[in-house]
Amino acid sequence: MVCADTNCIIAYLAGDSGADVEFLDKLLERKVVALPPVVVSELLSDPCLPDEAEKLIRSLPELTLGDGYWRRAGKLRAQLAQRGFAARLADTLIAQSCLDHKTPLLTRDKGFRRFSKIAGLKLV
Repeated sequence: MVCADTNCIIAYLAGDSGADVEFLDKLLERKVVALPPVVVSELLSDPCLPDEAEKLIRSLPELTLGDGYWRRAGKLRAQLAQRGFAARLADTLIAQSCLDHKTPLLTRDKGFRRFSKIAGLKLV
């Protein structure tokens, strides 16, 4: 299973090109893509989201939030801050979901590299 970040799903839905979009297409064919809850929320918050896009998003499995998730996410964000890195809350929540499920993240956002370096988040 691989988690997809919001930016990759948006690029895929827009028909953009790139190695990540091609890889996502293959993952979708194999049905091995999951979404962190924050990604689902970000995607569905688009008021102009086409019905077909919403259908795809709703068809993908969502990672569950386990006990202590919010505390772990807060501590993760604090770890980054202690090392001089700013982290958006949404990115922290996405990273924590992936870490909890030991699932790699497919993303275009280079900001996730700091989560990889500090917390061991696997990136695709």
